Amino acid sequence: MSANKHSIIIYPIVFLLVLAIFTAWINYAVQPPKAKPDGSSRHDPDYIMSNFVTTQTDINGALRYKLAAVEMKHFPDDDTTALQRPRFTQFAVGKPYTQVEGLHGLVSGNGEQIQLMDKVKVTRQAFADKGEMTVETEYLNILPNQDLVHTDKPVVIRQAPKTVIYATGMIYDKNKQTVTLLHKVRAHYERPATTAGGVKTPAGQKQTALNKPGNAKSGSVKPNANKSNTVKSDTTKSNTTDTRIRRRYE
Repeated sequence: MSANKHSIIIYPIVFLLVLAIFTAWINYAVQPPKAKPDGSSRHDPDYIMSNFVTTQTDINGALRYKLAAVEMKHFPDDDTTALQRPRFTQFAVGKPYTQVEGLHGLVSGNGEQIQLMDKVKVTRQAFADKGEMTVETEYLNILPNQDLVHTDKPVVIRQAPKTVIYATGMIYDKNKQTVTLLHKVRAHYERPATTAGGVKTPAGQKQTALNKPGNAKSGSVKPNANKSNTVKSDTTKSNTTDTRIRRRYE
């Protein structure tokens, strides 16, 4: 057999061998990693606590916030913590505490993010001449070390005695003491009635009507699509556009 005939036979065999090795390597590379026998890759809790409570203080030892839950489960695969009936309470010097509660919660591994889900309610206690304020939503993302709270879900804000604000999306910045409402904002405010001498009458004796979209009354402020509206304490507004409304929070 001549050399040319040997080449005709050997080259296809070598090519098929290389192709088989390359195919086997690709098959190995795309395979998912095998689960470790120690169970660390499973999403199972490594410990569970009941009536869980943790706190954080500032550099002076003053209490900043407290996080509590009926039950806490820690998951080692992603280092997250799941909470049942969580309660997040934020404290401030010279002001009442603010408490956030929900049915479920999730804390990131580094503790930088606390997410509350399902029937979330924020309650700021009444103080001085400020009535109690509540915020209701289905999701809230808390960044405690940045003093930021935000959500992209619908919110209902109630300020005693009779202020109600509806919006989709909210950002609360504690450092700036502002609440920013992002979209589809509607607000109802009843100015306390006063007598001729400027004395306020009891709530409920005299009330203003709720503005309806498209039927603005005298004294209402029309939304401006190019700039934010500041919600003042003596006007009634109804705003269904995507204009952001920013309000001072105390």
